[in-house]
Parts: sequence; C-alpha cells; structure tokens
Amino acid sequence: PGHPSCVAPNKRPLHTIIPGMLVKDGRAQMPFGVMGGHYQAIGHAHLLTSLLDWNMDLQYALDSPRVFPNVLDLDLLVQAESNVPEYVLADLERRGHQMISAARPVGGAQAIWIDWEEGVLRGASDPRKDGMAIGY
Repeated sequence: PGHPSCVAPNKRPLHTIIPGMLVKDGRAQMPFGVMGGHYQAIGHAHLLTSLLDWNMDLQYALDSPRVFPNVLDLDLLVQAESNVPEYVLADLERRGHQMISAARPVGGAQAIWIDWEEGVLRGASDPRKDGMAIGY
C-alpha cells in the first residue's frame, strides 16, 4: 500500500508495450524493442539517444553499459550495471547521485536498421538476453 506500483482499482501496470518504430521522412527507419519492465521506456530513450545523438553503431549501442534511475522505489537511487567505468560512477556521485549496483543485467533489446540507400538491413541483438540478429 502507498507504493506507486501497488495493485489497486483503475490503475495500469508500470510498463510499455515493447515494440518501437523510428520513422524518418515518412519511412520506417528502425523497428526495435526494449524489454525490462520499468526499464522499457528509459531503454527506448537510451537506445535512440545512443544512435541519434551519439552516432553509435547499432550493436555497440545495445552492448553499452546502462545507468538508470530506480523508479520503482522512489528512493532516488541510480542503478548502474557492473561494467560502467568507475570514473563515470565517481562523476555521477560528485554530481549528487546516490549510486547502487544493479543486481543483474538490465533490460534487453533487438533492433533492425533499414538502410534504404544501400538496400540492406542491419540487425543487432542485446547480449543481455537470448537472441541474435541473422539474415538470409
């Protein structure tokens, strides 16, 4: 009782439906999905930011370490996967964030980048989940 995710009448679960679609100039650019309950919405934003703002390769974007707020407990803690570099954790703590180590890998994602100019599909699969990108 009192927790934002407690079961109660007229409430909806805290998650999104997994699929996402990036569209550019009216055409599909990348179907993708991020799994992980409370990480899903953050994961969608994380993936898109990695690709569009940081120009990361699709697989590298899925492989990269994750840092995210612990939204379920409202304790303002920030979770970090074990492969986040120490200097990043130290900088976040210096900025006032209370860091904790994520108990297990966070989320999982798959995506297909549609390269309309080259006429190819580039797939990527998150190593945190069972899956792979294959083609024919």
